[in-house]
Amino acid sequence: MSLELETEIAGNRKTWFLYMIRCNSGQLYTGISTDVTRRFSEHEAGKGAKFLRGKGPLLLMLQQPVGSHSEALKREAQVKKMSKVAKEQWIDQHTKSQTL
Repeated sequence: MSLELETEIAGNRKTWFLYMIRCNSGQLYTGISTDVTRRFSEHEAGKGAKFLRGKGPLLLMLQQPVGSHSEALKREAQVKKMSKVAKEQWIDQHTKSQTL
């Protein structure tokens, strides 16, 4: 996804993104941000979510524009309730659709 899309502004509101990171152990972390590139760099530097500290190298698996902060929070909660198998399938589907 392009940096332009990540920083897209709708009116005065920034677009929020849902992102998923894979840890070295294979665990998946789900988060939201208006700037996924910056947030991922913070995670790699050991800043931000304690869950990811010491679990590198990290791999950004997915980023998806969601809309408003409220919409992003709701989507994040939905994804966090999914099983790991369902998350993996969702990542595969999203990745395949990006390459078509």
